[in-house]
Amino acid sequence: MKKQILIIDYEPTVLELLGFILSKEYDLTLRRNCYDAMIWLEHRVNPDLIIVDLDMPCFNGKEFINSLKISGFYREIPILVLSNKEEFISFVNDVPTNRIEGFIRKPFNPIRLKETIEDVLHYQKREDELERYYN
Repeated sequence: MKKQILIIDYEPTVLELLGFILSKEYDLTLRRNCYDAMIWLEHRVNPDLIIVDLDMPCFNGKEFINSLKISGFYREIPILVLSNKEEFISFVNDVPTNRIEGFIRKPFNPIRLKETIEDVLHYQKREDELERYYN
């Protein structure tokens, strides 16, 4: 069974590109804003990973991540930030970095993108196995 990834980015071309690159290996849900993503989360099973851009109008990526991480329902979902360097530096200054599992810099290399996703999902799987073993 494919892993479920929720991807949130305001730019349709970025969503289309990510869909093209990742759709063979993963079950994708693509959203253009954090409001739609939050509504989707409230009505679905939690995804295995969320990839979110920081720069979006209104409810931006920083606010979205903070909302998820203070939630009892969503705080364990791994998050990758997809953004340019300047946005990420601003993000690190405003939000504790322990709230995300990684960063993918725009413009991204498709091979490095896939490697980062695999690393996060593999780490999450290992954490889940250890938790089941010790509980």
